[in-house]
Amino acid sequence: MATYIEIIFEQVNPEQSDLLIALLSEQGFTGFEENENSLHAFIPADAFNSEMLKQLAGEWQLSWSSKTIEETNWNQLWESSFQPVQVDDFVAIRADFHAPVASVMHELVITPKMSFGTGHHATTFLMIRHMRAISWQHTHVLDFGTGTGVLAILAHRLGAETVKGIDNDSWSIENAQENLVRNNAGSVQIELADVVTGEALYDIILANINKHIILDQLQKLKQALKPGGQLLVSGLLLADEADINMAAAIHGLQPTARSEKDNWLCISFS
Repeated sequence: MATYIEIIFEQVNPEQSDLLIALLSEQGFTGFEENENSLHAFIPADAFNSEMLKQLAGEWQLSWSSKTIEETNWNQLWESSFQPVQVDDFVAIRADFHAPVASVMHELVITPKMSFGTGHHATTFLMIRHMRAISWQHTHVLDFGTGTGVLAILAHRLGAETVKGIDNDSWSIENAQENLVRNNAGSVQIELADVVTGEALYDIILANINKHIILDQLQKLKQALKPGGQLLVSGLLLADEADINMAAAIHGLQPTARSEKDNWLCISFS
């Protein structure tokens, strides 16, 4: 049974919280819970680097504490704190113990574990809103960093011909597979991987991760994109926009749409 470390940052304002999430997600933290004046961050115990955290807290003048959480306790905590998410009248994301949401076009029912993609994070909200404007019929789709599988499931629901989701976290893969079953999306392929592999080309690539990984994998993502295809990226702060656009231009990608929410950014490239 996996063990996780919970880090609690006290007296954190919303802007600091956004920046911390971006930084910590690049250091192996896999779940976050934002409260009014605090941020709770979760990381597998075997990936925890206390020296990195001490340095970060010192630079930011943050007070923090930590505690160990067993996997079963973490599941209970996450389920008890999980609230349904609604993206306009387009999509609702809820757990099976919540009442159905009748006022949306698509309802996704997930097992609320710690993987990203539950919709609470602003970047998932932005990705889903952008997905509404895309024509999905006859498309082949890659969800790079699938997390809970929410975006892959939605692409399937919207009519994509094939959908593949990859993630480098075995916990996310397990959770995504559970959620595929719950949402009758068994044809979606889920694979444990940290890079795009194979010779398949995609009409649409979804990448809701972070700046570091997007920049590192941008060339491979471009190579996996069909001519005229669309790359939708998020997990980015507003301050990342210039760097992402510059790197995309080097690889022949041009921004076609953008949106922002709570200091977070989503960009569509073609």
